[in-house]
Amino acid sequence: MQTRYFAKLIATAGVLVTGILMNSCTEKTAASAPPQSAPPEVAVIVVEPQPVTLTTELSGRISAHLIAEVRPQVGGIIQKRLFTEGSDVVAGQVLYQIDAATYQAAYASARAALSRVEARLIPARLKAERFRDLVKAKAVSLQDYDDASAALKQAEADVEAAEADVQSARINLDYTCVKAPISGRIGRSSVTTGALVTAVQTAPLATIQQLDSVYVDVTRSTAEMLRLQRELVAGAIKTNAANQGKARLLLEDGTPYPLPGTLKFSDVSVDPSTGSVMLRTAFPNPHKLLLPGMFVRVILEEGVNEQAILVPQQGVTRNPQGEATALVVGAESKVEPRTLKVDRAIGDQWLVTAGLIPGDRLIVEGLQKAKPGMPVKVVTLGGNPDGPTAAADSPSAIANN
Repeated sequence: MQTRYFAKLIATAGVLVTGILMNSCTEKTAASAPPQSAPPEVAVIVVEPQPVTLTTELSGRISAHLIAEVRPQVGGIIQKRLFTEGSDVVAGQVLYQIDAATYQAAYASARAALSRVEARLIPARLKAERFRDLVKAKAVSLQDYDDASAALKQAEADVEAAEADVQSARINLDYTCVKAPISGRIGRSSVTTGALVTAVQTAPLATIQQLDSVYVDVTRSTAEMLRLQRELVAGAIKTNAANQGKARLLLEDGTPYPLPGTLKFSDVSVDPSTGSVMLRTAFPNPHKLLLPGMFVRVILEEGVNEQAILVPQQGVTRNPQGEATALVVGAESKVEPRTLKVDRAIGDQWLVTAGLIPGDRLIVEGLQKAKPGMPVKVVTLGGNPDGPTAAADSPSAIANN
């Protein structure tokens, strides 16, 4: 009896020891297992459409509104220069004085010749009038009357020719005063006092440029113009009647010019060597800040996209194929990859034309930790976590469900 009792006791003790050992192993195994990691946090923005004014930036150089090269119309020696280089002149102002002695003498000679033929005209007219009365009374022959009439016409023609010579001599005399053809700012003089100039010389004496307003000629490819025309026809963008034809200017150092300009016209032909069309814009220049030859950039308004999608550039990357890609938080707070179609950069944002829809939650921070298909914890850019309702109610989640 005692033997059986001790045997049962030993068996019971063995069972207890075995249970204790198993519990100990289970606790060690649970303690040694690594804890489950929390999903990474990512910052998102909710994609929302908004109206955006689309512009295009084109480079060009400034040219004067009016340019006139001052050239002599008669030859002679420059006696005086009557302007200050770099100053403003007005139309009709005398700029150079050419020696006028020979032209003054030619004018006096032409006036004397006119007086001489006018003196011959008087007796010829009186003779023709007398012969007209005498021929009626048959006191003179008809031939004599015809001769007197012809002499009168010859004397009148001589007077007209002499008057034309006087006028030509007076014009040449006036040309000895070289005047400004337009108002504007005159540049440096290419001749000095004592220089000999001729009426047919190719080099101008000086150049006058009118700078109260200036032109900026820019070029635009025909491919861009066709694209814009297609978007306007399709209704993707709409023109703004208030700002149509308006232009803005950026100076060479990037600072904006304060006064707006206008688009004057687009050329009617395409340059076959570049495949582009010339556009001319005009800008007011009251303070003469814009000078001819200055490099500038013109900003022209194309239209308004009323449902544009703009996303931060930091949320868009490029794959090895060069395609624009982004990551969005979809259903069950899981990361989804998207391939985007990007039109252009507007400030620090991309204008996206395909790949995103309103309501998508675009990841802009934490891209290194987010992988497609993995769950993430969504926070806004301010750092506040999004609740489960926001994730469940997102358009992406509804579409995927």
